Amino acid sequence: MGERPLFSFWGPVSRPGESSGLHLSPIFVGWRRSVADMEVADLVGTVRTLAGRVAGSYALEVFDVQYRRESSGMVLRVLVDRPGPSASAEESVSVEDCARVSRDLSAMLDVEDIVPVAYTLEVSSPGLDRPLRDAADYRRFAGRRAKLVTREPIGGQRFVRGRLGGVEGADVLVEDDTGRRHRVPMALISRANLEVEF
Repeated sequence: MGERPLFSFWGPVSRPGESSGLHLSPIFVGWRRSVADMEVADLVGTVRTLAGRVAGSYALEVFDVQYRRESSGMVLRVLVDRPGPSASAEESVSVEDCARVSRDLSAMLDVEDIVPVAYTLEVSSPGLDRPLRDAADYRRFAGRRAKLVTREPIGGQRFVRGRLGGVEGADVLVEDDTGRRHRVPMALISRANLEVEF
């Protein structure tokens, strides 16, 4: 998201001491954040609010909302989750849950008419290899396998893979396959995902 010109007018001016002629000079140049960037942020926020109402009626919550151009055109992707510490990744959201949310949200979006172009609505769960975003996720999925990538090396490594042991203070606890226990500061984690277990 960059800064772009708000507007720029050029017009004729006469300059003292110069022969008559046409000189162009900028009259005003302003800068602001791209309108497109602001519109996407507003659209995503509005969709998140509407999707939250629909998901809440099925005891679900919105995990993420994305609106982006893909090879098939514009895609509005809504990820829903079932809250609560007891829900495993596999049991969180069913295909039927996604179909119900998709049907109801699609009807609301048609009525509100907030998406300015043709788009595809996709509703799904975060998946078996879902991202882990905060302390609540690390607690919720304690006992599950995960991979954590860090911004800087910890003990000579930039990633840790193993079984989550929850959270202690500001650290995520992970036990690797050798039985070694790692403490990974949450502030250093750049991304983390569950690993699919069969």
